[in-house]
Amino acid sequence: MYYFQEIHIFKKKTLAFLVSGALITMAGTMQASAASTGFDNFTALPSNIAAGSLPESSPFQLANPSWTQVSIANRTNQLSQGQANSGNWDMIAANETGTDAGRYLFMPFETGDAGVQRIDLLNPDYNTRTVTLVAPGTQGFVAGDASLWTPWGSYLTAEESWGAGSTKGRLFELTNPVTATGTGDSNFVQRSVIPHVSHEGLAFDKDNSMYFIDEFNGGSIYKYVSANPNATNGDDYFATGQTFAMQVNGGGNDNATGAITWAPITDANGGALAGVSVLNSDGSIDGRLSADNALGTNYQRPEDLEIKTLDNGDQILFAATTTTDEVYSFNLASNTASLFVNASTIDQATGLAVGDVLNNPDNLAIDAEGNMYIIEDQPGGQADIWFATDANNDGVAESVGRWASMSTDGAEPTGLYFDKFNPNVAYVNVQHPSSGDDRTIMIAVPEPETYAMLLAGLGLIGFSARRRKIR
Repeated sequence: MYYFQEIHIFKKKTLAFLVSGALITMAGTMQASAASTGFDNFTALPSNIAAGSLPESSPFQLANPSWTQVSIANRTNQLSQGQANSGNWDMIAANETGTDAGRYLFMPFETGDAGVQRIDLLNPDYNTRTVTLVAPGTQGFVAGDASLWTPWGSYLTAEESWGAGSTKGRLFELTNPVTATGTGDSNFVQRSVIPHVSHEGLAFDKDNSMYFIDEFNGGSIYKYVSANPNATNGDDYFATGQTFAMQVNGGGNDNATGAITWAPITDANGGALAGVSVLNSDGSIDGRLSADNALGTNYQRPEDLEIKTLDNGDQILFAATTTTDEVYSFNLASNTASLFVNASTIDQATGLAVGDVLNNPDNLAIDAEGNMYIIEDQPGGQADIWFATDANNDGVAESVGRWASMSTDGAEPTGLYFDKFNPNVAYVNVQHPSSGDDRTIMIAVPEPETYAMLLAGLGLIGFSARRRKIR
């Protein structure tokens, strides 16, 4: 059993916590509230935490020492419970809509025999709260990375594996992620209308167009526009639609900023477009070579994607590029690409350009106030999470500050996800540690009206103070 060091009692909100094995619930009404968070209240860390200096169950040095962290799931425990679990836990998503919205976390395994698991945040039993839904190796699924909840209430993941002659690079939908009880009754479906690439980031805009990337040096950024954008199921949404590659300043270039246009790489139904689409041996479309034919702009290992909605309704798409140590922003209203963060961005801890201190940006996350977080693909002792300040929302950050630093040997932090129903809770995975014991860590901020109870041996239930999402 893993324990909180602090359990916070939230006044006037629903709270559940476990005391000596008994579930105590303080009745209250879940209510809408302003999208404020305490995660932006910190002093930037000046340096990394030393590798191996913190326990794997509490692996982060946090920029605000009042924040708490606790392990809510780990791979060794899953194996001991007889759950098929190949490890390398990657990106995190939650059930953001529907019955029990916010109750579950979902994540794929980024291994040669990939699968998908679900964590039940309402389950007080550490041993049973995590269940494998897609058995490792189902349908030859490999390198699961992408993780996204759909507008119609299902779960998407995809393979970060693609190259000439490959049969991978596929997008999958788990159509019953909440109701499935395990590997025996989950419905895992390939969505073949999407061209094959090395997937990582996925994002939907307000019109339900879906964006994705090709994680490759020279990879493009794509948009899929369904013929039925308001579909209520994946069969209809992915039945027919057109995929485009992003061109910036005319395309056929690298790492560009400026005016955005979208060049089709399939026809309106998702089939081959003469002179552009390149077919694989199985008849599927090679997204990489097709984007090259369409003069898509190339970025250097684009990885995660996030979309931010501004107060005026405009949306900005963000993409991290690992090789060039950059993050780009793409304003979807003005069709303008900008450089959001690079080596010239000011480090909040020093007042100087961050330079090569920011390395291998990989994952992105956005909190309840719209603040952007950048997660490095680095080993413990070098792996940091950065907070980016863009006060005027122009898509160019004024500064970055080291928000957390991870110590676990051999691991990287991945999948940072901010709870959509509680702005002061976040989740992050510790992936492929040297110990082999992947973990999901919950980070929490004490709210102003709370007080802490130091209760040794208090068990985690992990679903405290859920709030209705503001729309």
